[in-house]
Amino acid sequence: MKKSFLTVTCFFVILVSFSQNNAENTYKSEAKDKQVFKPKLVVGIVVDQMRYDYLTRFYTKFGDGGFKRMINEGFNCKNNHFNYVPTYTGPGHASVYTGTTPKYHGIISNNWYDKEVKQTVYCAEDNSVQSVGTSSSVGQMSPHRMLTTSFADENRLFTQMRGKTIGIAIKDRGAILPAGHTANAAYWFHGKDEGVWISSTFYKNDLPQWVKDFNTSDAAESYFKVWDTYKPIQSYTESGNDLNDFERGFKGKETATFPYDLEALKSENGDFDILKATAYGNSLTVDFAIAAVKGEVLGQDNETDVLALSFSSTDYVGHNFGVNSKEVEDTYIRLDKDLERFFLFLDKSVGKDEYTVFLTADHGAVNVPSYLSSVKIPAGYLDYNTRKQKFQSFLTESYGTTEIVENVSNDQVFLNKVKLKELGLNLHEVEQAIVDEQISYPNIAKVYTATAMNSTNFTTGIEALLQSGFNQKRSGDVIIVNDVAHIAYSRTGSTHGSGSNYDTHVPLLFFGKGIKQGETLRKTEITDIAPTISALLGISFPNGAIGQPLGIVLD
Repeated sequence: MKKSFLTVTCFFVILVSFSQNNAENTYKSEAKDKQVFKPKLVVGIVVDQMRYDYLTRFYTKFGDGGFKRMINEGFNCKNNHFNYVPTYTGPGHASVYTGTTPKYHGIISNNWYDKEVKQTVYCAEDNSVQSVGTSSSVGQMSPHRMLTTSFADENRLFTQMRGKTIGIAIKDRGAILPAGHTANAAYWFHGKDEGVWISSTFYKNDLPQWVKDFNTSDAAESYFKVWDTYKPIQSYTESGNDLNDFERGFKGKETATFPYDLEALKSENGDFDILKATAYGNSLTVDFAIAAVKGEVLGQDNETDVLALSFSSTDYVGHNFGVNSKEVEDTYIRLDKDLERFFLFLDKSVGKDEYTVFLTADHGAVNVPSYLSSVKIPAGYLDYNTRKQKFQSFLTESYGTTEIVENVSNDQVFLNKVKLKELGLNLHEVEQAIVDEQISYPNIAKVYTATAMNSTNFTTGIEALLQSGFNQKRSGDVIIVNDVAHIAYSRTGSTHGSGSNYDTHVPLLFFGKGIKQGETLRKTEITDIAPTISALLGISFPNGAIGQPLGIVLD
């Protein structure tokens, strides 16, 4: 009887032990499978001022390894839009990576009037930190004004800070805001007479050796050469005439026409700064990104790293030459080649099936209004001086003083609450009076009060976009919407900032590990990107995210 009992007991112990081992092995296998499924590197690419139609306009000029590779092997969201205004660089980069809008992340513009300190502030400036890599103050930057996390932050938290994050862009804000608060580093290009990549003490007190080596190389100097079209200019049939009245060009050259001798022009155009406004600025950015992947050993272990990469030169070229220029077409043809070069490098260094890329833009751009007018499309330029004079006269006549207004900027009016109280004026009544006045001015389409933004739930149209861009503590008391294709800008070159389709409709391409092949015309929003990458990595969404993961994209 005892022997029988011992036999059964032993069998039971063996069975339990087998079950536990089997469960443990299954758990380890599942955990390993999950780990293997994750990409070793996520590369987020923001192309500054890239309209969606650049993908389709210049498609036949692209090679097979850049934009077309992403389209053919990855997923193309063809109807992707910004879901707020203003459409500027700072808010755009912040929104892509946080999955939310200025209403929550707080980056309401590139520069804005700070109601607490009573002065204009820059989205990335931080006087509490010091420059690293230059004696200039241009390195005193950090993401401290961004109120929420980015998906790169969440990845750092998830991996116990083992997964690295590096931000790179010619513009400081294009590197800093995407990389988030916990980044290992963000680097941006300081031109003028230095031509070096710099950072700030927010990240570290000295540049890594690989950055120092890059800065002492002739990488930047090598681009002081002739910028001519990559392909014969006669084949650039997707853009207007090279010689026209709608482009600004460079100082020292009589016409804004190819070719441009950058060595000869640099002294009158900010020395190294001229590179920013040419296609070669993007090439230099890829050179530095390749050095960063090598120097930081990105994508070489099982902890996912994030490279936040922004191409700023497309914006400089667009502002200078305009949407319809040969220079813009050539810049995108050359960017396509640079993307191919970078992807081929990642194929070898990280592994062809081990990294994931998304590509989008921080905003689009309007076609040059003077050009639109020449082809009979309604467009024009805003006369802010006349508008200011009329508004000041209204304030004086109505309230006996102009001091009830502290600031007018970014098409917003900031009221002086202390002065209103001193004069016994009702805030909401003054807001509405200003709305009634401003709507009578030429080229103003709509005007709204902060009260309306705070008390009404707008779900469609420009009103919903305004509300998503409205931050209660940082935005103004009256918000102005100008007529479509009417800008405060020179009569040459393009700009952006509105809620019109030319500014909100931007590319969204996903490519690489974990991404399906396909396309959709379903409307997607810029705030969907961060949740989608978070879902791919199995990490928490950024803490202010309002977007939804795009399940149609994930494999």
